[in-house]
Amino acid sequence: MRCLHYLGLVAVLHVFFVQISYGQEGVKQQNSVQLTDIGKLSSGGKLKPVQANMDIRKYVLNLDVDIANKFIKGNTTVNLQLKNVADTILLDFIQHYTIESVKVDGKAVLFDHKEEKIFIKANGGDGVKPFSTSNQFTAGNHSVFIVYGGNPPEAIRPPWLGGFTWSKDRSGNDWVSINIQKEGGRMYFPCKDHPSDEPNEGVEMNITVPTGLSVAGPGLLQKTVTKKNKSTFSWKTNYTISNYCVLFNIGKYRVFKDSYTTINNHVVPIEYYILEEDSAQAKRVIEAKKRDSKILEKYFGEYPWYKEKIGIAAVPNSGMEHQTMITFDNKFIFTKVGGQDYSANLFHEYAHEWWANKVTNRDWAHMWIQEGIGTYAEALAMYELGGQEEYNKIIAAHKRGIRYRKPLVGGEELSEDETYAGNDIYTKGSFFMHSLRYVLGDEVFLKTLKQLATDEAYTYDNTVTTTDVEQLFSKAAGYTLKPFFDFHLRTTQLMEVSVKETGYQQYQIKPLNYFMDLPFDITLNGRATRMILGKDGISVKSNTVPMVDAAGYYLKKVVIQ
Repeated sequence: MRCLHYLGLVAVLHVFFVQISYGQEGVKQQNSVQLTDIGKLSSGGKLKPVQANMDIRKYVLNLDVDIANKFIKGNTTVNLQLKNVADTILLDFIQHYTIESVKVDGKAVLFDHKEEKIFIKANGGDGVKPFSTSNQFTAGNHSVFIVYGGNPPEAIRPPWLGGFTWSKDRSGNDWVSINIQKEGGRMYFPCKDHPSDEPNEGVEMNITVPTGLSVAGPGLLQKTVTKKNKSTFSWKTNYTISNYCVLFNIGKYRVFKDSYTTINNHVVPIEYYILEEDSAQAKRVIEAKKRDSKILEKYFGEYPWYKEKIGIAAVPNSGMEHQTMITFDNKFIFTKVGGQDYSANLFHEYAHEWWANKVTNRDWAHMWIQEGIGTYAEALAMYELGGQEEYNKIIAAHKRGIRYRKPLVGGEELSEDETYAGNDIYTKGSFFMHSLRYVLGDEVFLKTLKQLATDEAYTYDNTVTTTDVEQLFSKAAGYTLKPFFDFHLRTTQLMEVSVKETGYQQYQIKPLNYFMDLPFDITLNGRATRMILGKDGISVKSNTVPMVDAAGYYLKKVVIQ
């Protein structure tokens, strides 16, 4: 995600004044293609009742990309189910675009395009009431067809502050990337922009670009059709997918292909959309990807999208975890860990295929799940490549990166901006998993972590919250871990432990902000012993001042009295 380098961001106000002339065909609308505060856009948040009534089933995007004019035009079909009858269908769509027409189930309808939304009314464009005598959309399936065009917002600081990036490669070829995690899919297609509702039947994308360029997209490439000076690339997913992963990248790509056999013996294609000018680097990246696949499968189960592909696309910005086509910053900077090539950019975004794309937070308030565990996956990779010392080094780095600016879980029904805590959703999220592992022990922790990544109750169509994760680990532990989760994720406090001399070589060790009994490694006379600290603490004998948690499994402060 906007994630790899653990950067804190300052909100930037980005205002576009757009004047677009795009044909309209007699359907009434409120034309408000004037102003959008892109810097203030943040997906998610409190779900409006009219949208809670909607279940998105599928998106179909047909778009022609005019790179020279930084313009897109075409249509999006939104297939959805209404749980109950409704007089309005509400979709999210920024006001950079002119909407030519809207149809529901093939019939023209009235609509307003305002407040970055499309309010679609249950009556016809000619004033008739085609849906029911009560002027309402019936419960059940509906297809919404929207024709539009306009200039997409340009990214300010991709991928953290997103939009379209119109650039050139070193050879002068057009190179276009899209990043929309913060702002949401509404940046360029009408959708229900909330992480709780992914299209269960997937997405189809038919993207037309100038001939000679290629489109890298999610899922499987169905066909490419070239007519005159334009080529249309048709992509289709077989799985549900997050809105911010419904996108494509354009470039003068050469596609290098390989395959990977998963732990369950599925053969998955590997496709690397690399710039032609960088072709010599392809083999090195693909080999690292195959090695990383084995590490991630060991801890989190089979590669999630084995019916589609393992994809990589070169982009002119930092990488992102776009499903089955993660993006890579194309700098080919590797470090050596245990004598092997390692790219933090490449690995972190790939870990998100499990933590974000397969296991998805229901609400941005719980973003730490995908970012924190995705970051902890890097520590597991360090262990596999370089042993315990490399694991300890990266965990120590994550600890140093924590800023304690706000809780990782600050409430419920929050927007992406409201919950994004800069470094901490990565670093503190990772260190929390390190602490939890110590509390539970490797056998329970690693088994339960894999269950979270593989059990259908927490994956694909089923999104998760912090409570879901806590209850799963509590069940595995055999006792409630809620106080542990609440303290570390819902506060910014450090654990405080006092060591008080009570007599000759006698000490009392006691938690000062007790919330539950926890194990601690206590070093007495130079030897560490695992002990349980409860509310009243423990009395120990030692010829030196006892050390509490010397190895640093907890975020804590020790007070010597």
